[in-house]
Amino acid sequence: MTKIDRIETSILEIPTIRGHVLSMATMRTQVIVLVSVRFSDGSVGIGEGTTIGGLSYCLESPESIQSAIETYIAPVLEGRDADDVNGAIYLMDKAVRGNAIAKAAVEIALWDGLGKRLDVSVATLFGGAVHKQLPVAWTLASGNSETDIEEAHQMLESRRHNIFKLKIGKHPVRDDVEHVRRIKEAVGDKASVRVDVNQAWTLTEARWGLAGLQDAGCELVEQPISVKDLSGMTELTQGYEIAVMADEVLNGPEDAFAVAAARAADVFAVKVAQSGGLKRANEVIGIGQSAGIGLYGGTMLESGLSTAAALQLFATVNTLEWGTELFGPLLLVDEILATPVGYSDFCVEVPTGAGLGVALDQDKVAYYRRDRSRSVSALAGE
Repeated sequence: MTKIDRIETSILEIPTIRGHVLSMATMRTQVIVLVSVRFSDGSVGIGEGTTIGGLSYCLESPESIQSAIETYIAPVLEGRDADDVNGAIYLMDKAVRGNAIAKAAVEIALWDGLGKRLDVSVATLFGGAVHKQLPVAWTLASGNSETDIEEAHQMLESRRHNIFKLKIGKHPVRDDVEHVRRIKEAVGDKASVRVDVNQAWTLTEARWGLAGLQDAGCELVEQPISVKDLSGMTELTQGYEIAVMADEVLNGPEDAFAVAAARAADVFAVKVAQSGGLKRANEVIGIGQSAGIGLYGGTMLESGLSTAAALQLFATVNTLEWGTELFGPLLLVDEILATPVGYSDFCVEVPTGAGLGVALDQDKVAYYRRDRSRSVSALAGE
């Protein structure tokens, strides 16, 4: 029986290609918790835990993710059967409350290791891929209309993206609506335009906002109000033709069931990390499908590693009505994978091969580690 020998973590800091403006923060660096699970047969599984904007976005930070794994999760998993991923998920849930991203990072590494040992893809472990590529959106988040319009035209001309999500909520509602209107007018029917408010609006502001966005030709608004106001989300979902998407309110299948029962969304933004791992994200997908709610492959702006994990799962879903936003690696100035995830013809390609289908570039990993000087010295043999 192959056992889990050791679980290791490291924190990487990779600059972004530009400031990524959200309603609660502006990101200029993405911080990644990298997980390596070493098994008794010599195989290694890799995973990633990443959040957006640190504690300003959610309850977990890179430091808390690393601490939860090293202090609470690793001790209960080391020495166990490496192939019993479901058993590991049960033990993590028993030992640690919440901390979905930390659990997801370890679980991804366990699935990767199992796939490698069986010489099959993670998608195969979830029933098999039905897609080789998936539509992928790009977020326009410079905060400047002219800059965003220029960027959108570049993406269309290069055939990299024809779905655009705009980050709004930092400015007055009328200004945000006008910003969206200008961009939609600039791209016309060549592209789909959507927005993400990240909970920044009150219910009153959202009523004005959705009416204006609908008139501007916007197709979807993501998490316009607080996750605490489920009745407000229901009102907005039922009161407008524009689609309302649940995001931050979805932290696993229990939340998905509550949203579906309240008819508080037209679309689920399914995020592997936010759901607590691939298994729980798959359960969220199942609830959405059963409730007739549209699906969208969400991101925490992860590197290519977790992007590959999400692609393995989403490739098994027959219909993702709203595509994906798995563009995280493209927002970073550098790549930590030996072979990057591919993007072409407005789509992202599903990696092939055993496990997640990707491998790390260990030199890049060493360079971007938070404790960089120590890791680079170690590489040099000092």
